[in-house]
Amino acid sequence: MCPGKRVYHQQGKMMRMLLKTLFLIALFLGSVTAQADEWDAIKEKARGQMIYFNAWGGSDVINDYIRWAANVVEARYGVMVKHVKITDIGDVISRILAEKSAGRKTGGSVDLMWINGENFKAMKKHGLLFGPFSQKLPNYRFVDTVNKPTVLFDFTTPVEHMEAPWGMAQLVFMVDTNRVNWHPADMKQLLLFAKKFPGRVTYPAPPSFYGTTFIKQALLELATDKTPLYQPVAEGNFDQVTAPLWAFLDALHPFMWRKGNTFTSGAPEMKQLLDDGEIYISLSFNPNDASNAIANGELPDSIRTYVHKGGTIGNTHFVAIPFNSDAKEGAMVFADFLMSPEAQLQKAKPAIWGDPTVLAMDKLNPGDRKAFEALPLGIATLSASELGQVLLEPDASWVDALEKAWQKRYHR
Repeated sequence: MCPGKRVYHQQGKMMRMLLKTLFLIALFLGSVTAQADEWDAIKEKARGQMIYFNAWGGSDVINDYIRWAANVVEARYGVMVKHVKITDIGDVISRILAEKSAGRKTGGSVDLMWINGENFKAMKKHGLLFGPFSQKLPNYRFVDTVNKPTVLFDFTTPVEHMEAPWGMAQLVFMVDTNRVNWHPADMKQLLLFAKKFPGRVTYPAPPSFYGTTFIKQALLELATDKTPLYQPVAEGNFDQVTAPLWAFLDALHPFMWRKGNTFTSGAPEMKQLLDDGEIYISLSFNPNDASNAIANGELPDSIRTYVHKGGTIGNTHFVAIPFNSDAKEGAMVFADFLMSPEAQLQKAKPAIWGDPTVLAMDKLNPGDRKAFEALPLGIATLSASELGQVLLEPDASWVDALEKAWQKRYHR
């Protein structure tokens, strides 16, 4: 090829690349414009809607935060939010399933719900969810889908945009350093601790969320082969896989609070027992819980947080929209606000809730990133490095199987 033809050929190639790039840019801008137009239409339809947000109501701190978020959304977008305080989201799912069985495709009693894990899997399986929708929410672009894989897989169930991430959680333990000068580093050491301090250790009875989490943590630590735990539970090997768990609990219970004859109802009761000095170790699924409790006078400032050396269970909690909601647009607007840097920052403040964010810091603007970096760590809050490895939740099918087996063995 002569030099002139070579230059002409290169110029033609560059022109084709430029045209292709411009075409892709036009497609992207067109997509962004279409998404913006769709979101504007959603916001317009949402104005004036009342949404019934079914969420656990057992914490004054969380209830106050939801009230704050509801007030902002009503003032800003004209969407009214009614917090329906519940104790068990499973009861809500049963109600929605009954509505579907009765042919109630519209006018559902629930517009948005706080959910994750086996409850999400059950709703997805039975077609009780509206969506996919989270990809339509403008603030979803800030979610950390790389370093927080649990925003994409809820207890190993693919989320597929059928729920919107709201917050992160990780199992932590709390110990009173005024009463003891050491804490267990794993479940085997917890048994030694219980024997050294009889009556000063306990855990909530499953199916309490915290009780079920405790036995899942124990099983993950003690199982000789963890592979089956990340697959649907099979009755054929359930007894073999869980044998180390039952042996551990059989040995632990006689040394527990009230000799294992009585269990607490949940983490709030354990926190009170810790404050009273009846137990020396409690637990939470919020790494900031101890510092928050110290700040508001629920716990003494001698309480410190720790995790087990091999890691502890962590997950993401979400909000989801039932299939028969008549206020889906309002629910999406509220879900989007809950993911916003503004709402996530407010939620992460130790004095407000202290719930870890689902957002990626490198996706935020400098001002928002600086605000997150300036958040104070309470005196009992572990740093990200101290929290260590996050253990993924077992397959959701293990929850019901473990709870039923526990109830059969220990329920009185």
